[in-house]
Amino acid sequence: MEQRILGRTGISVSKFALGTMHLGTWGNPDHEDAARLINRAIDAGINLIDTADMYSNGESEEILAKALRGRRDDVVLATKGHFPVGYPEVRTNRHGNSRLWITKAVEDSLRRLGTDYIDLYQIHRPDPNTDIDETLSVLSDLVRAGKIMAIGSSGFSAEQLVEARWVAQQRHHIYFSTEQSPYSLFVRGIEGHLLPTAQRYGLGVLTWSPLNSGWLTGRIRQGQTIDNQGFRRMISHKFDLSLPGNQRKLDAVESLIALADQAGSSLTHLALAFVANHPVVSSVILGPRTIEQLDDQLAAADLQLSADVLDEIDRIVTPGIDLNPIDTDYQQPALADAALRRR
Repeated sequence: MEQRILGRTGISVSKFALGTMHLGTWGNPDHEDAARLINRAIDAGINLIDTADMYSNGESEEILAKALRGRRDDVVLATKGHFPVGYPEVRTNRHGNSRLWITKAVEDSLRRLGTDYIDLYQIHRPDPNTDIDETLSVLSDLVRAGKIMAIGSSGFSAEQLVEARWVAQQRHHIYFSTEQSPYSLFVRGIEGHLLPTAQRYGLGVLTWSPLNSGWLTGRIRQGQTIDNQGFRRMISHKFDLSLPGNQRKLDAVESLIALADQAGSSLTHLALAFVANHPVVSSVILGPRTIEQLDDQLAAADLQLSADVLDEIDRIVTPGIDLNPIDTDYQQPALADAALRRR
């Protein structure tokens, strides 16, 4: 497994990372089976494991604690905080990016993960109610206390990353070292501003949902019924065929499958190789539910796409465009709340 340096942290991470959102009640509730999947990933050369406190209401972190007994030092362990554990229930002062909540969230994650330090702690989403100075201040204190080794963001825009860096410089806080964003053949919006900004400031970029929630596996095609069972029930809006963006996906899938065939690949492998091909991407987070899915995705690790194939992808899916904007899982408040646009 190819290793890459994560931004300017000096930390080496695998080209593919293991995402654990689907381990626990959100996907695979069998802890022993989940532990086997985690250890299979490590044995295959993956050393970056990404989770979040909200995944399966903290259960994902607890599964990792069991699976990593005796192997903690073999991995770069990343988690995230912002949402209330137990989402969508929102309790007063138990969510967001305040000093009060982040301090508690980190302590809770350390306890669930069964470790005394977190290699990469990421702020899961921006918080318009909390000054970024407040957030960077508490994160810097936690780094200096040895509870966190590096800090990052997730779902931040290019402008927010620039603001965070400026504030860190002015207030002598520790910088964000990474940003985690959705990126796939169908979600290419970050190519326009975020990826160039990350490159300019030396940020490591972790990408999630490279298969666009299953759209890029070849199992969702024209004329077929979409099975919204399991976790897909929670994100059924991403499969609403009345949305123009999803209709564009159906058309693009057929062209991409034909291109993958010509390249001697599967659509899944083409999609994973496309994301990993971008020079600013540090690691591509895989989200398998089973060992069989993991093994199939790992087989894409050595696939290199020619310039001709990449050019044809750009013809099928315009660079810098999100075919269905709701796939990003986050809208800036000024867009999500109509009242903010009319003040």
